Amino acid sequence: MAARDIVRQVVVISAFCFMIVAAMVGTGLLGGTPVQDLQDGALDADGSYLAPATSAFSIWSVIYVGLFAYTVWQALPRQRERSRQRALGWLIAGTMVLNGLWLVTAQFATLPLTVAAIVALLALLAVTFRRVVLQPGRGWADALLIDGVTGLHLGWVTLATVANTAAWLTTIVPEDAAASATLWGVLVLVVVAVIGVGIAWASHWRVAPGLAMAWGLVWIGVGRLAFEPESTPIGVTAIVVGVIVIAVPLVGTVVHRAADVRNAEV
Repeated sequence: MAARDIVRQVVVISAFCFMIVAAMVGTGLLGGTPVQDLQDGALDADGSYLAPATSAFSIWSVIYVGLFAYTVWQALPRQRERSRQRALGWLIAGTMVLNGLWLVTAQFATLPLTVAAIVALLALLAVTFRRVVLQPGRGWADALLIDGVTGLHLGWVTLATVANTAAWLTTIVPEDAAASATLWGVLVLVVVAVIGVGIAWASHWRVAPGLAMAWGLVWIGVGRLAFEPESTPIGVTAIVVGVIVIAVPLVGTVVHRAADVRNAEV
């Protein structure tokens, strides 16, 4: 198994390197089109009613730093044969590859293909995070570099999938559909709230996914209240949903730990 474990570690490192190069290509740092101008501006902060304000995307820096730290940590000799690394390393490598492919798709392919790419990334992140929950780790490194980073990645991509899909639909729906955009935007955000609460419950009240979702939702609210296209109902709803998706896992964690304390005292 040692040879296969070394292969896994190398694959994770290679996946991270691919993701970073793809990010530089996809964001235009190597001479291509900047993200805000991709797909005729559909992916910009004013591309749809569910697009977060530009500052929201700074969370990618946190996710990339977390994935870099994970990549270095999992490459250490003492991590090589750990069962949790064996169970999760290949999956996390896959999420990094799909992350990079989405950016390349945005740069060189069509808007519908970007939706397909981010849905594939979301599906793999969901599978990965489910396995994270089913195989609990030990210590702060596991909690931060696996549970935390994967949770942030899942939470943000969940919201990014909504924004990406909204950007695509905005380009294909008839112009007279704009009259119902606010209603549909609010309804989608209600669904996002249900998804956020569902992730919190299914992950035994882990906070990271809700934290990333709340970050993006608040910036959707800022975007609709302060920038174009303006929509006070969507802006307010986004902020309320942001509070819900972070408050639920926090409250769930407190209640769960209080129950553990009571059981320990019995």
